[in-house]
Order: sequence, then C-alpha cells, then structure tokens
Amino acid sequence: MSDIIKQHNHCQICGKAIPVSETYCSEECKKRYAIMMKRRKLIVYAMYALIGIILVVVLLTGQ
Repeated sequence: MSDIIKQHNHCQICGKAIPVSETYCSEECKKRYAIMMKRRKLIVYAMYALIGIILVVVLLTGQ
C-alpha cells in the first residue's frame, strides 16, 4: 500500500495533503490556526475564572 501512496501529512486546518516535513499548507492556514489557538486559550482562562468565582461564592455563603 505504501508503494502506491507517498508518505504525507495533512494540513491541520483544511486537511489538504502536504509533505511530511510541513504542518500547514499555506500561510493562511497558519494564521487561522494561530487565531483558533488564541480563542481556545481565552476560553480556558474564562473557565478558570468562572470556577474561581463559583468557589469564592460557595465558600463565602458557608455551604
């Protein structure tokens, strides 16, 4: 099977076949990935803040 299909990876954003040594097929996909990671990091920070607020409220109300 590997004789028929050359070794390759797929772009993490759009899924196009790319050489093994690369991660993204274009600069546009690289930028989209960076934006996606920033948003994901923001969501994680927001979740930690929400958990902290809930803990403070629960501890202050004495339950």
